[in-house]
Amino acid sequence: MASHRRVALTRRGFLAGAAASCTLLERSASAPSYARGPDSSTGDPWRQAELIVKRLAWLGDTPERRRRELRQFYVTSFGATQCQLVEVPLIYTSSTTSASGLTPALGSPDNYAAFAAAVAACNRSGGGRVIVPAGNWYCAGPITLLSNVNFHLRSGAQIWFSPNPADYAKYGLYDFGPNGKLVRTRWQGNDCYNFSSMIYAHGQHNVALTGEDQTSILNGQGGTPYDGPNAWWTWKGTVGTAGYVSGEPSEGTPNPLNMPLGSLNPALSVAEINLIEYGNPAGGTGDAYTADSSYLPALSEAQIPISQRVFGIGHQLPPAMIEFFGCMGVLLQGYQVINTPFWQHHPIACRDVVMRDVYANSIGPNNDGFDPEACNYVLVEGVTFNTGDDCIAIKSGKDNDTEFGPAQNHVIRNCTMNSGHGGITLGSELAAGVQNIFAENLAMQNQNYATNPLNIAIRIKTNLNRGGVTQNFHVRNVSLPNGINTTPSFYKPLSGGPIPANTVSTNQGGIITFDCDYSPGSDNVRIRPPVVKDITIRNLSAASPAGADASCYQAIIIQGPVAEDYNGLTQPPPTVYPVQNITIADCDFGTSADATQPYYLYNVQGLTLDNVTIGGTIYNTMLSA
Repeated sequence: MASHRRVALTRRGFLAGAAASCTLLERSASAPSYARGPDSSTGDPWRQAELIVKRLAWLGDTPERRRRELRQFYVTSFGATQCQLVEVPLIYTSSTTSASGLTPALGSPDNYAAFAAAVAACNRSGGGRVIVPAGNWYCAGPITLLSNVNFHLRSGAQIWFSPNPADYAKYGLYDFGPNGKLVRTRWQGNDCYNFSSMIYAHGQHNVALTGEDQTSILNGQGGTPYDGPNAWWTWKGTVGTAGYVSGEPSEGTPNPLNMPLGSLNPALSVAEINLIEYGNPAGGTGDAYTADSSYLPALSEAQIPISQRVFGIGHQLPPAMIEFFGCMGVLLQGYQVINTPFWQHHPIACRDVVMRDVYANSIGPNNDGFDPEACNYVLVEGVTFNTGDDCIAIKSGKDNDTEFGPAQNHVIRNCTMNSGHGGITLGSELAAGVQNIFAENLAMQNQNYATNPLNIAIRIKTNLNRGGVTQNFHVRNVSLPNGINTTPSFYKPLSGGPIPANTVSTNQGGIITFDCDYSPGSDNVRIRPPVVKDITIRNLSAASPAGADASCYQAIIIQGPVAEDYNGLTQPPPTVYPVQNITIADCDFGTSADATQPYYLYNVQGLTLDNVTIGGTIYNTMLSA
């Protein structure tokens, strides 16, 4: 009989445990002692990037790793059995396209137990490599990694994860009765208990997920129906996406299981409840706030303990495909990931993360490629992104969920971006801040420009809900041989805002887009002005694709915070600062489709354009707006 026990984890208790866990991880892992963090004393920010990369060398092919991985654990020794594949008439291959496709045959052997036993044996022995041989393997549950384990896929190995959400609510550490056995996670920046990711680890050190080449595949089957017409991707709740029909359960559909906030926190005033539920202290009508994707951030705003933020069965918040939470020393290398339910890779509050030579290849809804959240010391190199949302999106929490601190000390280099909403993005969940981010030598090929183009190359998205300080972001050597999406997607201001609708294309079409009023209508509480400052972008080159007249809709869009969006109860409102100290140098943006306004500025102070070419015109100037 399932236990209906509620797990009583207070915020203070969780943080104390997390602190102890981090101390243990730092003692156990073999990070080099010289790596104390970036040193800005030289005045060259790229020297900081070199030190970050040097720090992370211990996660490479070291003698220590080679010795440990002489211990090998084949999953077949623990009972793993290959599956047969059958063709079914309908599988979604993207958000909007479908065709017949392959899936494991009904009744295929479930390798969950064999994979778990191999990981446990490897961990008990002091670590090593768990090996999945070539072939097709079905798994109806998560692969949960433990310290010192490298879970490795041979060339030609493909793991087909069950597309049934219930299989990821069977093995979690926390039993919430009808909601299932769930894991501690974050969903779009907010803390909660939810379905496990397909690959998951919590509080471990020196963990790795590796393959040998792009035929080492992790298949989340996000577009494969599990119950009639429903698939993970249907949960997005957008009509036309993966067959979704209006009114069916989704992350954006009111959920009667979600209770009014006043019953959960009686200490809140009526005005506070109204603000959180309706965006207006005077109140409102309707139950839109009970949709799962709105209700979770509302729980954070209402200061509801994490132990009461329980989702899983009965809710429609899809998990990330690969998630490491509170781990130290994470290596992701040499495999391909496809058809993910939600974000493809999501490390949370991790320290020392390396992602190398991975093919992040999933173009379903919200299929971001790599979303490191509140992580410290991250290296991404040699990765190819073909995504249904941002290729890389660096995050640090949302609303009141900032306990893990900022995202900081990341290096992204030698990567290729094809389809996606943003090539490299900061945000939108930036409540704890982002700093010391370095990106260089990026080939934003936009190879699918005719059918699934890259929307924005370099992107910051935040607003008066997300807040936080975004600073010390440096980018150089970016090529865009096929430009970006030239069709505008305009900013939708709040009623009465100072920026007219249909005047600035913040959602796509700008090669560089800093949107500090990102989707303001999506956040009921807008009380935390963001700060964006100290950014350099150098040596970017864009060209129009063959037969096209433009490389972008607008070259540069910098829309600073909009003070009028503040709707809090405290008066006077907080100070709203302009975007400050931005340098764009030695760049050629090609030709913008909007030739009358090739760049757009609002609430910006100190934008330096140094040898910047747009449509054949060279700009050497400092601008404010």
